[in-house]
Amino acid sequence: MSFFGALFNNKIYHFEQAYPGAKDYTTPAMQKAIQDWFQLYFDNEVTEEEDPCQRLPYTIVNKLARTCFAEYEVTPAKENSFATEVLRGLETVRKKAMQLALIGGEAWLKPVPRPNGFSFTVMRRDMVVVLGRGADGEATALGSAEITQRDGKFYTLLERRSLDEAGRLVIENKLYCSWDGQSLGVPAALDTLPEYADLQPEAVIGAVDGLGVISLRVPLENCVDGSADAVSVYAAAAGLIHNVNHNERQLSREFENGESRVFASADILDKRKNGKRWLPPGLFVGIDDDLKNTGVTIFSPALRQESFLARKKEYLRNVESLIGLKRGILGEVEAAQRTATEVTSSQGDYSLTIQDLQQMWEKAVRQAFVVCGRLGTLYKVQGAVELDPDQSIAMDWGNGILYDKDKEWSQTMQLVSAGMLRPEIALAWHYGLPWETPKDLEYVRIKYMPEVERMTGDE
Repeated sequence: MSFFGALFNNKIYHFEQAYPGAKDYTTPAMQKAIQDWFQLYFDNEVTEEEDPCQRLPYTIVNKLARTCFAEYEVTPAKENSFATEVLRGLETVRKKAMQLALIGGEAWLKPVPRPNGFSFTVMRRDMVVVLGRGADGEATALGSAEITQRDGKFYTLLERRSLDEAGRLVIENKLYCSWDGQSLGVPAALDTLPEYADLQPEAVIGAVDGLGVISLRVPLENCVDGSADAVSVYAAAAGLIHNVNHNERQLSREFENGESRVFASADILDKRKNGKRWLPPGLFVGIDDDLKNTGVTIFSPALRQESFLARKKEYLRNVESLIGLKRGILGEVEAAQRTATEVTSSQGDYSLTIQDLQQMWEKAVRQAFVVCGRLGTLYKVQGAVELDPDQSIAMDWGNGILYDKDKEWSQTMQLVSAGMLRPEIALAWHYGLPWETPKDLEYVRIKYMPEVERMTGDE
């Protein structure tokens, strides 16, 4: 078992040992489900029961994440070097964070102050102990583990984030060293590793609301135990994915067992094993029989692959329906088998799925602006200012299946040409900028009005 696996399987014991009184909020049913989601995603080992060669979780997560960001663009709404640096830090972890959130149902972005901005580390769900949740489902206390391998040793940094009675963030850090990688090992000083030398065993931060991390929660109701824990994007289809893997193993075995064989009496095989002629055991199978019944029998059964393939196709269709994917995205289905209503319905479901995930990321980005603005001011990051999450970001997701921005822009320009809409408002909408105040409109005029004049022919 890997160290990551050992840590996951024993994380409650480890955290209770390191932090007396700490208790994992996650129920046993959810712990089992989380382990299963990550195993489905990462596992590629063929067993007697399942063959995960289809890698369905990877396909699902990859397609959803890529579609979400296919036309994604984000810029500071106004010139601000600090906002630009925060966005640059988010850009480096954007894909990883989205994928890990889809796998485990929830992930967290931890901002790390740098001289002129922030970098972010992604905390995946199977490496985090949720020690408490609020009424809104957001974590109010977290324990996390960060593992470093160096000089043949395994170093584990345990971090606990919680709120004290005054609502201030309390961060506790402990470092452990292990030789075997199967346990936390013994306590070590934080400055044992240079990257942890500046950490304090306990720090109280009053300038940040919440835990100082940004949550990414898949917007699905919990279908495992009904708790406030978020669930994987393929949680409802996990059983079907296991069925697909099982079906794939059966299909492989069907071909293995369907190989042509010659059944010969055992005495024939014995005579030919001493060097004169060798019969491959995969093709010739020896059986004990009466010596007078020597001879051979050819075994070449008809393969039943069509039945297994039909069953797999049905499984894939059901997975698509449960997750809200477009019909045929996991397994191409002939157009003749799909009605117009079925195509339109699945496209609509897929578009809504993508929009939900895009809103999840947009919420995280805006929350990151708030957290980084406050932490940056506290740690005196160069150029740091508190940022308004609604006024500081211009985010564009492009066209969706149910929405055509180009057509909407054409209709908006018709209103501008007819004098029914101010061009500043039209451009502010087009570029995702605020337009509520005279100052907002003035900013649009300064930056974009020559472009408006060119498009409307007024130059």
